[in-house]
Amino acid sequence: MDTTEPEPLTVPGPAPLPRDVAALCERIGRLARDGPHEVACDVSALTRPGLGVVDAVARLALAARRAGIRLRLTGAGPSLRALLALVGLAELLGEPEEREPPGGVQEGVEPDDLPV
Repeated sequence: MDTTEPEPLTVPGPAPLPRDVAALCERIGRLARDGPHEVACDVSALTRPGLGVVDAVARLALAARRAGIRLRLTGAGPSLRALLALVGLAELLGEPEEREPPGGVQEGVEPDDLPV
């Protein structure tokens, strides 16, 4: 089991420029060649969540997927969290979605439960 810390990456805010996103995507590719399995991406500076931020996060996630590594966002504020949940990118926050149990958790079965 790999116990090393994820490689850190910081997205500039309040909203990243296209050239910033391109540079971060390139860095993700370089990091993948060096061997980390996960990149922790600090998004705390993204204080103006909107379509540009969603585009940036989606591009970073795609770059990580193509490189074969996991992207995990850290430092997301409530507005960014809500926006990422709305567009289906909440899994990047590393938290289970609402109404879904965390991985590895099994529901209990009561003796009087009917079979499904």
